[in-house]
Amino acid sequence: MSSVPLTLNLVEGSVSFSFSPQAAQELKAEINELMKSLKAVAAKTTPSTGKVSPQPSLEYRYTGDVFVEIFCNPNIWPTPFAAKVLLTIRNLGIRLTTEAELTRVIEDLNQYLDQF
Repeated sequence: MSSVPLTLNLVEGSVSFSFSPQAAQELKAEINELMKSLKAVAAKTTPSTGKVSPQPSLEYRYTGDVFVEIFCNPNIWPTPFAAKVLLTIRNLGIRLTTEAELTRVIEDLNQYLDQF
């Protein structure tokens, strides 16, 4: 495990937890795929492109010192900048479930990865 915690800034407050750089890279790759899906959904709003098939949701899970789950359905957000994710962090003693802005999660993840 990494000794540097990942801090995610939420709409009100923040949460820090133990997260490995390898897991951060995996999450970044999954978020990149989510961004492609969000862009495809946003592109369907132009009348000339027709109907786009539903895009797959992001369902990321990490188990380490804590359990982390991030979920986002790209089909309900008009743009990637409006998208939010459902974030759950839990261990034996506490469970936190909240929404986080996708763009903020991306910034926090990149800042974390820049340390390595």
